[in-house]
Amino acid sequence: MNGGPKADEPTMAGAAADGPTAAGPAAGGRFAAGLRGPGHFFAFCLDALRNVFRRPFQVREFVQQAWFISSVSILPAALVAIPFGAVIALQLGSLVRQLGAQSFTGAASVLAVVREASPIVTALIIAGAGGSAICADLGARKIREELDAMEVLGIDPVHRLVVPRIVASMLVAVLLNGLVSVVGVSGGYFFNVVLQGGTPGAYLASFQALGQLPDLIVGEVKALLFGAVAALVASYHGMTAKGGPKGVGDAVNQSVVITFMLLFALNFVITAVYFQLVPQRGM
Repeated sequence: MNGGPKADEPTMAGAAADGPTAAGPAAGGRFAAGLRGPGHFFAFCLDALRNVFRRPFQVREFVQQAWFISSVSILPAALVAIPFGAVIALQLGSLVRQLGAQSFTGAASVLAVVREASPIVTALIIAGAGGSAICADLGARKIREELDAMEVLGIDPVHRLVVPRIVASMLVAVLLNGLVSVVGVSGGYFFNVVLQGGTPGAYLASFQALGQLPDLIVGEVKALLFGAVAALVASYHGMTAKGGPKGVGDAVNQSVVITFMLLFALNFVITAVYFQLVPQRGM
């Protein structure tokens, strides 16, 4: 007869007692691993912000990066801004005609382009064209161990490579936002006046009646922040790339997707705060 479990056999009570104990550390480890990535990125952002005010500033690298980002972004941004302005003008023109407010078509179209569409287009172009190039460049330097060699020589890669790219991306985003706004408003004006039979004078006068200077300022502030976010995400993923050329490609894809998600979330927050702080003009 078997009088009980052997000494080396675990009892059911012991297994039940070990189950939650083993599952607890595992769940805690997964939770900590999930927070490790955002924590490292936040520390990287703080390090980059601290190095922005550190001297000497890398002027030559800044000029080269600003020229490169603008060269790959100007033409796509201008081409994308035309259909954006046209679609907004056509949709809003049909809507306000149904509401009997044709005289305010210009105000609705211009405000939508300047305050929302233009910063979003600028952010998408900067993140897709400039951000991917930044991530690929830093990722290639990482897998070739150039960044490690710079650290061995006492050179901070964040100060030497990342900060000029962030400042250049912010500057190009602000300037590109102005270009996209002009092209988008011009496209909306053309499609509203030519295709929908709108009145040129009413198109411009309505914008003067409802538009205000903070609308332009918030668009530029959005572009400035969007450029900084795109450069920070791209630089972080480039400097943490691993796994050879395939890892660099994966880092580029991740940086673009994460940048888009952050930009749309940040745009919502800025717009909500703007409407709470700045009173809007009425008809």
